[in-house]
Formats: sequence, C-alpha cells, structure tokens
Amino acid sequence: MPFFCSAFYFFHLMRIIIQRKNSFFVRQLLFLLSRKNTTPTFMNDKSFNKTKPVLTIRVPATSANLGAGFDCIGIALNLWNTFELYVVPEQKEYISIDSYGEAADGLPKDHTNTIARVLFEELDETFGQKAPAPLKIVCHNNIPCGSGLGSSSTAVIAGLVFAHALARRALTATNVDSLKRAVLSRAVEIEGHGDNVVPALFGGLVVVTRSTSGRLLTHRIPIRQQRIVVCVPDFVFPTLKARAILPPALPRSDAIHNIGHAVMTIEALRTGDLKLLSKALDDKMHEPYRFPAIPGAIEARQAALDNGAVASCLSGAGPGILSFVENNHEQVGEAMKASFTEAGLNTRYWILNVNDTGTEIILG
Repeated sequence: MPFFCSAFYFFHLMRIIIQRKNSFFVRQLLFLLSRKNTTPTFMNDKSFNKTKPVLTIRVPATSANLGAGFDCIGIALNLWNTFELYVVPEQKEYISIDSYGEAADGLPKDHTNTIARVLFEELDETFGQKAPAPLKIVCHNNIPCGSGLGSSSTAVIAGLVFAHALARRALTATNVDSLKRAVLSRAVEIEGHGDNVVPALFGGLVVVTRSTSGRLLTHRIPIRQQRIVVCVPDFVFPTLKARAILPPALPRSDAIHNIGHAVMTIEALRTGDLKLLSKALDDKMHEPYRFPAIPGAIEARQAALDNGAVASCLSGAGPGILSFVENNHEQVGEAMKASFTEAGLNTRYWILNVNDTGTEIILG
C-alpha cells in the first residue's frame, strides 16, 4: 500500500509540473532536480584545507576627484583592505564576518555587512544561485572608514568578486582579469562612485564618465610614479552631507575653469610635470564648499604647501587631504597633522605610492 501511495503522489506531482511548468515554484523545482554539483571547482581541490581561505582579495585605497576632476577622475594608492573567503560546513550561521584593523568593532558580523549583502544579492539576482555552503569572511582593514579613501568601494568589490567566483565555479589565475571586468558595471551601480570603483579594480589613474546613452566609459592613463602624503583627521564627514552642501548649479565660468584644470591635471600626472600640477590642482566645483566644513582643513592644505608640497586637494569628498610631495614627505605630513591638531582633531597620515595593479585576486 505505501508503494502505491508513493507512486500516486509521484505521478500527481509530475502532472502538476507538466501543467504548471511556468510557475515560479515549479521552475525552481526543475532547476534543483536538473542541476549538477554547483560547488566551485576551486573549492573541490583534494588539498582543500578549512583553515586556509579558498579565495583572497586585496583592494587598494583610492582618491577621487583630484581637484577639478569632480566625479570623473580617480587614482589608486598602495594602502589595502584584504578579504579572505573560507568555507566552513560545520558553521551554524550561513555567513559570519570577522574584521580586524580599522573600525573593526563597529562593522556588522552577519548578513547585514556590506560584503555579505552584496555577495548574496549578486548570487541571487544575477545568477539565481545560493551560496554552496556556510561561508566565513575575514577582513583585514587598513583603509580608514569615512576618510575619502574609498573604503566602501573595497567592500562592494569584495562582495561582487566573491559572488562571481562562486557562481563561475571554475576560477583560475588566467581568468581573474575577466572577472574584474565582469563586476565593473555592477560595482559602479551599487557603490555609486565610478571614480573610486574603477581605479580600485584596475589601478593607476582613471577617467570615468558615461556616454549620452548612459553607457559606462572608462580610460586608464599611464602616469609617472608619484609619492603622496594623505592626512586624515578624526572627523565625521559623510558623503551625503558633503554633497548636500554643494550648490545645485555652477556659473559657466566655474565649469570652464574645472574642465581646463581637469585636463591639465591629467597631463601633469601623465608627464610627471610637477610645475604644471601645482597650477592644475585647483577646483571651483566642490572644494570651496567642503574645505570650510572640515575644521582645520584650509590650514592643513596651506601648511602642506608651505612645507614643500607641490599641490594639495581633498581626497574624495574629504575629510582626508591628499598632497603630492617631491621631498620632505614626513615634514609635510607632520605639518598637516599639526594644523588639524590645533583645530582639536586627532589625525593620522600615510606616505603612499600610486598603485598600478588594482584589485588582486589570490586563489588558495
């Protein structure tokens, strides 16, 4: 009797599937019945060790705008956030996140973390997949949050790269560049700032804009290596606030000023012409409104120039300040730090090179 009941229900189920093959539930059922092993091949290796990451991603800091290049010019710097992906079958939670370094205590440890949210949304919406097993992500954060150095871009890129790696199933050292290109448009769409995302992915100096039809246009420009001092005060200056203080429109003369100075900035960096850079790094679109909103920022920029910096500007929307420096890097950093300290803000600075590689993807 049990056999006949089972057979009856089986054939009844088949009849429903045939009649309702377009329903969401049935399509999902057919997908589950028909799919083969979905575990990525880079997670199936016989030497797989649960104590080692199956995938590691290193994403560099970025500085957007560079003076007059508002929302369209960005540069990558050799300060990194590193993200490790582990597969932990015995873990009860489907995702857990451990963070070390910058803002570690304030970052979510579960699915609400930006990396996890982007990872699961991308797997679901783009690929119609779920994660193959419980995951653990370990973050080593060296880029300060809310500094104007693109820390949020690194999280978005990490989530997308993890999602695409899991969905592709076959990831090798030869196809990581195609993976970076595959996540580009989605990363810009999610993060909202192409002048951070694109240099973070591909390194160097990048120009980002859109065609009349809305298609993303990017161009990487080879430049001479630069030594840069970045000074970041402990001041909360959210991007939304930094944008809200900007005027809704600009005089035509200011727009013309910025177009000319953006072009000169690119040429100065391409050729290594520091004299030209000292003239080019001048903005009328956002810095006149943002610098006064950051205590000590105007004085810190002037201190950098007085102590030998070639040129100085906000890093992104701030509050960090980026200075191009030929010599006496420590002296310039200390001078900027002293100005912010006098304004009552704790401050740190880094001496950095331009990063030429962009996001690094390491198997195993």
